[in-house]
Amino acid sequence: MRLLVAAVGRLKAGPERDLAARYRERAAQLGRGLGFPACEITEIPESRARRPQDRCAEEGAALLSHAIGAALVVYDERGRADLTSESFVHRLTAWRDAARPSLVVAIGGADGLDPSVRSRADLTLSFGAATLPHGLVRVLALEQVYRALTILAGHPYHRGNLDER
Repeated sequence: MRLLVAAVGRLKAGPERDLAARYRERAAQLGRGLGFPACEITEIPESRARRPQDRCAEEGAALLSHAIGAALVVYDERGRADLTSESFVHRLTAWRDAARPSLVVAIGGADGLDPSVRSRADLTLSFGAATLPHGLVRVLALEQVYRALTILAGHPYHRGNLDER
């Protein structure tokens, strides 16, 4: 199962871009032995449409073009903020074991996600009620993918809740 983070906008050179690349590389390296041969980032150009709903529609169509046949996880302010890392791993392995060709993690632009993307999503997540910069959301999404792979590998990076031991 190919792993892809599709994000609207381009990260400029700097700490967010470096950290995103670091988590992507770690996930790609660890994932190979777990049935995830690739972990990639695709940057979707921001729409230049005048109206916000038109921008969302254009960006949404571009995001969805990468998700054909894929399990689609989207980050949206209306998403679940209560899903544990272990629960995410269970979903990820179910998609992999069902022979889904890829997992696409979609991050919308400044105007949010088009309703077509939200309705197509297999899982809608949120990092909470606070508004976060898109670069930081990309880093956090890639860290969660990497964390899921470490759980699958039995790697000590993820130590879980002490009460669960």
